Amino acid sequence: MSMAAGEYVSVSSQADSEAADMARERRELDTQPEQELAELTNIYVGRGLPIDLARKVATHLNAGDALAAHARDELGISEHTSARPIQAALTSAATFAVGAALPLVAVAVSPGGAMVPTVSGASLAFLAVLGAVAAKAGGAAIWKPTARVTFWGALAMAITALIGSLFGAVV
Repeated sequence: MSMAAGEYVSVSSQADSEAADMARERRELDTQPEQELAELTNIYVGRGLPIDLARKVATHLNAGDALAAHARDELGISEHTSARPIQAALTSAATFAVGAALPLVAVAVSPGGAMVPTVSGASLAFLAVLGAVAAKAGGAAIWKPTARVTFWGALAMAITALIGSLFGAVV
């Protein structure tokens, strides 16, 4: 739940920033339309269009939904990329719940005296599998992301165990 709450707060802050940027852009379009048209034109020139074509494109887009054109091309905000705090929180909660359930299964099936190595080994194996699945889903090569997730997971576990032993809280 803390990860979901943190995700919600973080993405809500992003949404607040996007809303402020959109309000500022709306004011600029109302108060200085020629400067905004020139700004959009320069964006298209920067992307490789000749100045006359860039001006035509900017003029055409400004005649339609100028705010949407400026949001997309100047601010990088579109319907597909805008912040969605509830969706981020639910996704975070679900993925962390699944990620936490896997080591709990290892706890349930491990022999009493071998719980720490069993759970540690199973957790690293689960991290490796999830790293590979995430890499495959993202279209990346599998080995490097899998190794990265497994290494950093092992390091995090080792540091956690070290800190626990320093405070006498080792399981």
